[in-house]
Amino acid sequence: MLLASAGRGIHFSDAVGAFLVSSALIVLSGLWPALGRAIVRIPRPLASAMLAGVLFPICVTPITAVVTLPLLAGPVVIVWLVLYRLAPRWAVPAAMLVAVIAVFVSAGTGWLSGAALTPHLELVVPTFDPFIVLSLGLPLFIVTMAGQNVPGFTVLSTYDYVGPPRFALLSTGLGAAAANLFGGHAINLGAITAAIMSGPEAHPDPARRWIATLTNGILYLPLGLGAGVAAALVSAAPTVLITAVAGLAVLGALVTSVVNAMEDPRHRITAVVTFLVVASGIVVLGIGSPFWGLLVGGIVMAWLGWVRPRPTSTAASPAPPAGPTRP
Repeated sequence: MLLASAGRGIHFSDAVGAFLVSSALIVLSGLWPALGRAIVRIPRPLASAMLAGVLFPICVTPITAVVTLPLLAGPVVIVWLVLYRLAPRWAVPAAMLVAVIAVFVSAGTGWLSGAALTPHLELVVPTFDPFIVLSLGLPLFIVTMAGQNVPGFTVLSTYDYVGPPRFALLSTGLGAAAANLFGGHAINLGAITAAIMSGPEAHPDPARRWIATLTNGILYLPLGLGAGVAAALVSAAPTVLITAVAGLAVLGALVTSVVNAMEDPRHRITAVVTFLVVASGIVVLGIGSPFWGLLVGGIVMAWLGWVRPRPTSTAASPAPPAGPTRP
């Protein structure tokens, strides 16, 4: 949304220059140890409530899809539900396959004619316009950090993983800078992808969930080579259908985040406030609701957690009545 709103009248080389500035700021963030420590020390109720707020609108879409497109979305949800009972690990891949079949049935094969079957890289020489850097590069850095990197780290902490913030920020910042030269805009810790890969759906054993992450990275390679076909397929599919499959994929992560957010009775109000702000989807000053949810939730937690000390009376307590004396 940020790129779409800022992209009118901007030369692509200027945008690439702004992308490089954003990547450089991410690298600098990785070199700042205090920032990494602050990210990984976000309180658990806030982190879990923020994740729940991010996931909630996506998890609602299967319901919307079934109502608006019952013939297409209905089989997707039914297949997911059946396999979630019989073979939970295959529920989401099967639902995705049914969604692809539904796109072929509804749209035919005409969308293939406009797909670029042979991808190629094209180097873009960046130009740096100070106005574009301030209006696009700096907001992109803030949105990437507040909307993806911070939620990505909090997702990991929700599942008791300790993410290495310095390595993650340095590697994604440098990788993004390389991608910027070919038109890529950012590489970040995707909060939704992290929620899928770090949850129990990836593997019952937390120590073996890295297999799902590695498999996901490997599958990105052929997906990148077939990006033209994949983009054409997604464009031909109803948006609500694609989002519905994503909602089914992160439903387990939503359950876990809600349970963790509400676990401590002392912070339930804080968790609910954080969840509501994030789920509202507000954008203020170009910054998305995850950042504002953490900010408002932190303020509420600090206020409700502050207890005014009760004044202690200095007056002497009355002496207890004397008992009967024995003669």
